[in-house]
Amino acid sequence: SAAAETGAWARNLNGGQSCIAAKRFVVHTDVYDAFLDALVDEIDALVVGDPTDEATDVGPQAREDLMESLHEQVTASVDAGATLVTGGEPLDRAGAFYPPTVLTDVPDGCPVDTEETFGPVATVYEVDDEEAAIETANDTEFGLGASVWTEDRDRGERVASRIDAGCVYVNQLVKSDPRVPFGGVKDSGYGRELSEAGIKEFVNRKTVWVE
Repeated sequence: SAAAETGAWARNLNGGQSCIAAKRFVVHTDVYDAFLDALVDEIDALVVGDPTDEATDVGPQAREDLMESLHEQVTASVDAGATLVTGGEPLDRAGAFYPPTVLTDVPDGCPVDTEETFGPVATVYEVDDEEAAIETANDTEFGLGASVWTEDRDRGERVASRIDAGCVYVNQLVKSDPRVPFGGVKDSGYGRELSEAGIKEFVNRKTVWVE
């Protein structure tokens, strides 16, 4: 329940328009059904509306065309075989409002599998074991951040060490913190911001070799 509650928030913060928002959920088959039910319950309870209203959980997308692109990713993925569990249709109101959406049975190579969904769209993958979870998590061109959820801290650290991402959090959502370096790998960039490492990105290092 903690993973589902945090996951719903991590996917939909700022309307899902965040580079570090959770996007793909890789779940062990033993807890898959329970997690999916809990995640959908949490997501369906989110209030979509005016971002200036304190009662709102999810605001609009930044532009109409961005919402349309997001919807095209969803519809193309459903056409390719993904299962739409909740959401999936622009809301019938003024503004670029897209509902929090969950997709399962995501086929390899469809848009929500290979592209970044910069909006409130979550994909949930079912895996049989730890090795498959790591393989699925790493099967992406992106590598900014990841989050591992487990009751076994040692296992969490072990899995985190094998995830190809610039930062990995165990039992916590991905976030930036000025005390630690932040940045990605693969197509999520290079270099680091924040902390001592981030400061040194602004320094021209000079080598002087004297014999």
